[in-house]
Amino acid sequence: MEYSFPHYLHSKQTVDDRALNKDVFHALKANLPPAPFNVIEIGAGIGTMFTRLIEWGLLTNANYLALDEMDKNIAYASEWIPKWAESAGLRAERIAENRIRLRDQARDVHITFERADVFDFIQTNPPKSDLLISHAVLDLFPLPESLPKLFSLTKGLAWLTINFDGITTFEPTIDPALDELIERLYHESMDRRPIGGDSRTGRHLFSHLRSVNAQILAAGASDWVVHPINGNYSADEKYFLHFILHFFEESLTGHKDLDANAFADWLSKRRAQIERGELVYIAHQMDFLVKI
Repeated sequence: MEYSFPHYLHSKQTVDDRALNKDVFHALKANLPPAPFNVIEIGAGIGTMFTRLIEWGLLTNANYLALDEMDKNIAYASEWIPKWAESAGLRAERIAENRIRLRDQARDVHITFERADVFDFIQTNPPKSDLLISHAVLDLFPLPESLPKLFSLTKGLAWLTINFDGITTFEPTIDPALDELIERLYHESMDRRPIGGDSRTGRHLFSHLRSVNAQILAAGASDWVVHPINGNYSADEKYFLHFILHFFEESLTGHKDLDANAFADWLSKRRAQIERGELVYIAHQMDFLVKI
């Protein structure tokens, strides 16, 4: 199988749709300033949050800055979003190479793509947005020390979504002891990333946010739950599951505490479960809406 990170981001769109905590989202809608407003999303990937927020009625008149450090994500987004807009009944006008205007009779939204490391971008002192979005990336940063820098990007609101919180489950069980070992070692690999990160970011954010005087307006679980229905997975979620196993393979191959043959056999059996439409995958995560 060919593993494409933009394809993975696209395949998890429906998984995120279900997972995002709807109470936290309703609190976001209730606390936004009147349109037009400005949004910045860090680690924006291919723009799936942007399209979701148009579909969910949050973006009707707004300027959206999508920041990502990966060239291939920006390139994918730049081509995919106009195609998505056409299917959604929106006119897409490319104003500049990295800027697109989407509109119809009820909506007028601009998106600008910028390739940059978020902390380098912060050093340029950009204008503050009305809303900062961090979607499925905050658990990759050193916390809490990164929060004041990130929060400098917003005038007051931050929506922090899909923050991993230390629980991964695969069903059905293959070998209870081996399953537990692989899951534990995978979580430990998150804690040992050179760039920072925490496998229990979700629960730790409560104290981290207090430590930087951020007010939590809403919080709730945003678990990924992927399961087959009559032996089939929704949308492109079969690819999503294969990519999750790819993350495990990349992180744990060669680990000194894991028998190589046992791990290879485990991966093979899990992949076969996907192909047979049997594998269930659950990851526990947390969403937050905060006022700075």
